[in-house]
Amino acid sequence: MSKIHYKSLEEIELIRESSLLVSKTLAEVAKVIKPGITTIALDKLAYEFIRDNGAVPAFLNYGGFPNSLCISPNEQVVHGFPNDYVIKEGDLISVDCGVIKNNYFGDSAYTFSIGETTAEQKKLVKVTQECLAFAIEKAVVGMRIGDIAHAVQFHAESNGFGVVRELVGHGVGVKLHEKPEVPNYGKRGSGIKLEEGMVLAIEPMINAGTASVKFWSDGWTVTTKDNKPSAHFEHTVAIKKGKADVLSTFSLIEDVLKETI
Repeated sequence: MSKIHYKSLEEIELIRESSLLVSKTLAEVAKVIKPGITTIALDKLAYEFIRDNGAVPAFLNYGGFPNSLCISPNEQVVHGFPNDYVIKEGDLISVDCGVIKNNYFGDSAYTFSIGETTAEQKKLVKVTQECLAFAIEKAVVGMRIGDIAHAVQFHAESNGFGVVRELVGHGVGVKLHEKPEVPNYGKRGSGIKLEEGMVLAIEPMINAGTASVKFWSDGWTVTTKDNKPSAHFEHTVAIKKGKADVLSTFSLIEDVLKETI
């Protein structure tokens, strides 16, 4: 079993640089995501932006994945292939991005609401983002993985939503997926103790209905079993004393979205 790779302060700054490039890439997506654009067009934009900024898309050819972004509309939970799907009014579009820069990885995801969405969709997106915020509050020295997991599960289920169990967050930095796994469900006080030098990708995947999911025969795409919508938000986070250091940011994305309303 591979060990946890504890990062130095210098390594964390390199991961921050990669994570901020992910955030900038998602902000570029935010500028153009609207009804009528295909998901493959978003993927092409992201590929060019990442390469223009001296980095490599982390997902491209990872385990055979053919694209730079995972784009998952509506009932797709994660790992959707960008293709000729035309985004339409009322869609929820999860966009997950990773980059490698200076040999370090950054990873973040954001769920975009396209135009006017339903009350259920609005609540799902809001609660999923809150789940991430509550999880990050627990991502400090002395807490445990179970404290992060419980924070997500408690808030999601309190709002009547399903928490995906088959997919988890993870350590990140030297590789895209490192130890430890970071589930979105669990018991407070359980799991490994969080220590300085850990860098985690925390990523609640929350379903409007059942927690159950289906894995497609393409080996990647995951959808909700009841075909209700799912939302996904992810930050790369360094464990610190007192308060977590969030290395990615949604502010760049949200600044763009404010301008386009």
